[in-house]
Amino acid sequence: MDIDTRYELCSRNLQEIIKPDELHNLLETNEKPKGYVGFECSGLMHAGTGLIVGRKMLDYVEAGFDFVIFLADWHSWINNKLGGVMENIRIGGEYFKDCFTALDLPEGKVRYLWASDLVQEAEYWAKIVRVMKSSSLRRILRAMPIMGRSSDSRDIEAAWTLYPAMQASDIYQMDLDAACSGMDQRKVHMLAREIAPKLGYKTPICLHSPLLPGLQDSNVTGTFDEDASIDHSIKSKMSKSVESGAIWVNDPPEIIQEKYRQAFCPAKQAEGNPVLEHARLVVFPHLGVLEIERPGKYGGDLTVESYTELEQLFVSGDLHPLDLKKAVAESFTKILEPVRRYFEGKPENLEKIRQLQITR
Repeated sequence: MDIDTRYELCSRNLQEIIKPDELHNLLETNEKPKGYVGFECSGLMHAGTGLIVGRKMLDYVEAGFDFVIFLADWHSWINNKLGGVMENIRIGGEYFKDCFTALDLPEGKVRYLWASDLVQEAEYWAKIVRVMKSSSLRRILRAMPIMGRSSDSRDIEAAWTLYPAMQASDIYQMDLDAACSGMDQRKVHMLAREIAPKLGYKTPICLHSPLLPGLQDSNVTGTFDEDASIDHSIKSKMSKSVESGAIWVNDPPEIIQEKYRQAFCPAKQAEGNPVLEHARLVVFPHLGVLEIERPGKYGGDLTVESYTELEQLFVSGDLHPLDLKKAVAESFTKILEPVRRYFEGKPENLEKIRQLQITR
């Protein structure tokens, strides 16, 4: 595969690359670069994780990356996920492995690594100390939003200050060429880039995907980034805390339909419209088209071949919000069909994580 094709695979559908020239040089000089995405093991997987980040990982693999899906069990423990009980967190990690396997990322195509594997090594903890000694407390606290906690939080556990240093050290310990994630993780990636030259570690290229918005207003308060646009996207992202606004990768078709039926979708408005964003960020990258079924008296069926065309139809009023919602819901149902089939045959970890969410 030529360099331009590999670069296109890596860069498509991203919001940010730090830095493009470094990525191009990496692909020119390394046939098997190392990359990763890290995930907290924190309950049911939503579509932003599975269908945006999951899709991007397939691109990196196709471009020739030796790619690691990092199951951050210790980070989840520090961040009090699933009650802060490691046994529960490990169940969450196994469930995530199932989800990604169902989304065509099985062991062998990617490597799965637990944070628990890294913490066994003394050199990993030495890296954490070096990172913390090379940073001010203020700089570490600035990275706190990567945990889903605003930068102006007041009630901060001392253990939380370990989290950014651990995440930067993960990158160094795995000797990664590229750190990949959603835009909500960029603060710690910038920390890793700043410190790497001081400590003699490889400076990671950072590849950031856009964040999928929730279908309902999340009412999140606080500050997560100094950039107003990034701050808004983090506050609006799909979240486990607003279940009615989240599409779980395990949702059955009727639940997906109902969630989209109730979604915020103002007529003739593109800006701040989550249903349009779901079409742009998920449907077109996965399916290439949006199929819209509607009665002849309302214009008949449509096959929309680009997001630009879809937005024009909607803003002009030629496409009703209910027809858009129904079409996007049906597209998500189709995209998530492999996940439903997988868990029909292997339901154990899904059942365990559902039970944990009921009892915790």
